[in-house]
Amino acid sequence: MLEDKFSEFVGIVKRLRKECPWDREQTHDSIKANTLEEAYEVVESIDNKDYNELKKELGDLFLHVLFHSQIAEENNRFTLEDVIDSINEKLIRRHPHVFGDASVTDADDVKTNWEHIKLTEGRTSVLEGVPINMPSLSRAFRLQEKAAKVGFDWEKKEDVWKKVIEEIEEMHESERNETKEELEKEVGDVFFALVNYARFLKIHPEDALRLTNEKFINRFSYVEKKVAETGKKIHESNLTEMDKYWEESKGKIK
Repeated sequence: MLEDKFSEFVGIVKRLRKECPWDREQTHDSIKANTLEEAYEVVESIDNKDYNELKKELGDLFLHVLFHSQIAEENNRFTLEDVIDSINEKLIRRHPHVFGDASVTDADDVKTNWEHIKLTEGRTSVLEGVPINMPSLSRAFRLQEKAAKVGFDWEKKEDVWKKVIEEIEEMHESERNETKEELEKEVGDVFFALVNYARFLKIHPEDALRLTNEKFINRFSYVEKKVAETGKKIHESNLTEMDKYWEESKGKIK
């Protein structure tokens, strides 16, 4: 039974906190980086469509939920039951079209209602709740998405693209006349505008860049492999040779 397995899981975590020297000394702060790492590993297994690995990674992430809850309970802050009650109440409150009498026509309506409901929960801005430590591309996407849900958005995709070009030109111009600090802001404006255009294409920029990073790794690894086959180390090669292998890799690695 699911209830029995869940109880066993909770019991294991409680016992580890009591009997394992390493587990016993951990705090919210000491494991927060590990919690984030586990979330990234979940995403990686999804990208790889490795569902056996996803099963394991979700277990690791679930462990962190229980572990943080156990630490909080020991410090008389809240309990695992409080965590479950909180999310149950939130899900019911933010889905009035399921648990109440509200009416929606599509997923966009659901998202819009979600943002409006948040404002009734004591938030003073629709932009609240986007974590400052979130990767910057994802954070930009989420800020734009939240603003768009209350009508602050471009009407046409073509105008968003014009803004991208405008920001690129401003960045290029600032190379000649501005300080590093001002140039940094201009570079940021380019990224922000491009993230906005990606949003209009219904592409998450973090996903897109992650795919490109992996493609670069795979293609550069091919270059390293081909250079090694000549008996040289990569730093003994030159740009002409490496570029030749790079072009070869494009036909092999998409």
